[in-house]
Amino acid sequence: MAAKRNTVTTQIPETPPEGTSLALDTRLSRHVESVIPKKRQEALKWYGWGYNDSQFYGQQGIICFKGDKYPLSGCELPSFTNWVKSKFNLDLDAKRTYPQLPETYPKPVQNAPFLNELRGCTKVEHSQEGVDRLVRSHGQTLNDIYSLWHNKFERIPDLVVWPRCHDEVVQLVRLAHKHNVMLLPFGGGTSVSGAVTCPQKEERMICVLDTSQMNRMLWLNRENLTVCFESGIVGQDLERVLREQGLTVGHEPDSYEFSTLGGWVATRASGMKKNVYGNIEDLVVRVRMVTPSGTLERECSAPRVSCGPDFNHIILGSEGTLGVITEVVLKVRPVPPVQRYGSLVFPDFEQGVLFMREVARRRCQPASVRLMDNEQFLFGQALKPEKSWLASCLDAIKQRYVTVWKGIDLTHICAATLLFEGEQKDVQRQEALIYEIAARYKGFPAGGQNGERGYLFTFVIAYIRDFALHQGIVAESFETSVPWDRCSLLCRCVKQRVVSECARHNILHYTISARVTQTYDAGACIYFYFGFRYLNIPDPVEVFEAIEHCAREEILACGGSLSHHHGVGKIRSHWYRNAVTETGSALYSAAKQHLDPRNIFAAGNLLPAQEKLKKPAEAAAAATTPTAATAALKAKL
Repeated sequence: MAAKRNTVTTQIPETPPEGTSLALDTRLSRHVESVIPKKRQEALKWYGWGYNDSQFYGQQGIICFKGDKYPLSGCELPSFTNWVKSKFNLDLDAKRTYPQLPETYPKPVQNAPFLNELRGCTKVEHSQEGVDRLVRSHGQTLNDIYSLWHNKFERIPDLVVWPRCHDEVVQLVRLAHKHNVMLLPFGGGTSVSGAVTCPQKEERMICVLDTSQMNRMLWLNRENLTVCFESGIVGQDLERVLREQGLTVGHEPDSYEFSTLGGWVATRASGMKKNVYGNIEDLVVRVRMVTPSGTLERECSAPRVSCGPDFNHIILGSEGTLGVITEVVLKVRPVPPVQRYGSLVFPDFEQGVLFMREVARRRCQPASVRLMDNEQFLFGQALKPEKSWLASCLDAIKQRYVTVWKGIDLTHICAATLLFEGEQKDVQRQEALIYEIAARYKGFPAGGQNGERGYLFTFVIAYIRDFALHQGIVAESFETSVPWDRCSLLCRCVKQRVVSECARHNILHYTISARVTQTYDAGACIYFYFGFRYLNIPDPVEVFEAIEHCAREEILACGGSLSHHHGVGKIRSHWYRNAVTETGSALYSAAKQHLDPRNIFAAGNLLPAQEKLKKPAEAAAAATTPTAATAALKAKL
């Protein structure tokens, strides 16, 4: 007798399926009360990042932070104020106001047969209210936010739907395919690649499929340490539910508070603790995706199968272009009994990179180890709240210790933050080994408090972009992955390229910095942070994107990847064909044609529209003239 299929199901079985353990606990299946309400604008900013009550602001010439969810809440930041003034030659303008919701919205395109069948044959909740459509018209790119602030969106979605389970998604996809309505899957709206930005040239009715009401934990198998969640669950909700059971997934991207499980899968996300728990592709056991041609999923939940190409990997990284991810089976781990932070200081970035390389070579990485360059180190120090007289004296003593006794130049110093997790003895053993390796590269411990602050401030830093824009500064991050032998060189070349492009655009006040955030056997992930103050620049975002385009060309010329974990989206689609070859792009197109023959998932991600294949003239001109740094690299290679 054939064994029954071990299915991922929307309907919860009364008894465990054949072949599974009694540890499969379906009694835990429940809807999760999310920190983000269905009307997301009630808790989150419609015009930028994060919670409504959390924000940097200016008061009496000092930058402050308000809100009650972060370590900086309620703090005055005089050092950060001075850093901003010196870096951007900027005095705070407290009179500037933030944008207000528009009074009118673009009129929705109507598809009467689709709407009639939606209302008559399904129970799916939906809305055509302007504000519901607006807040789901964008992600978190600089272009998205700048367009919101200046009311530049000519096209926003025409309808928002909230399916509650896999079966309702099946209904919606069938209806959209039948009536030729475009579907745009929407999770947390945290994309920084333009992946969820509403296509401005789409003529069909655009229906945003908001997965936020699909956030149940469907089952938990304690014996196998696997769990099944619906795709709309937000990262912090997922972890909270699991920790109530003494378990964790351990996936913490920078967007963890607001991004969703489905979004992690759709973009091939990576988390800060991937050294212990893995990237999302390492955590996924099975995934279910609804397409116009049917539901795509793997039959078996075995830990590994050799059964031709793995269709999980068709879904991973598909960026909403093939279908809607509805359910995901994940690996989980017991919550570690010990969590300890640490930090290291190195005399310069190159020594820090050598340390990171040796740690990766020996495969002894802690849960998180991240190296910041001198510019980011100084920025992080500036973010410290105002201290008492005694604390300031202690800081002065520490600085003297570093500069005089250790002989480190503060204009080159860099630092690494560490997070250890595991059993007490294992953590102690790992700490000793990490500090021993650091000493070989002139590094020394700088305390657990600095490490914890650096790790947790990751979630606060995201709020700076909107405050900067409010003060006339455009800023954004971009990332890549690169082999170890080109890591330091790539950082130098990209920084030099940005500096030269700023000079070409007569930009005097800017910042460009880098950090190494994830390590692998063969290479590392590098984040760049770039921002400039715009004076007498009519369209600062266009200039920013032109400079970033040049930086990306430099990254690729140095052997870096198109993206490590942000994905391709729309803003990097220009390079996708070259990244995967013509054969690879044709293979993707064939899969797209089979799964979505009417192109109802027309987000415009990965492969660009025909009119986008040509580079912007300015960026193209710059790209044809490689810098000396690139020329030197090519000569070396």
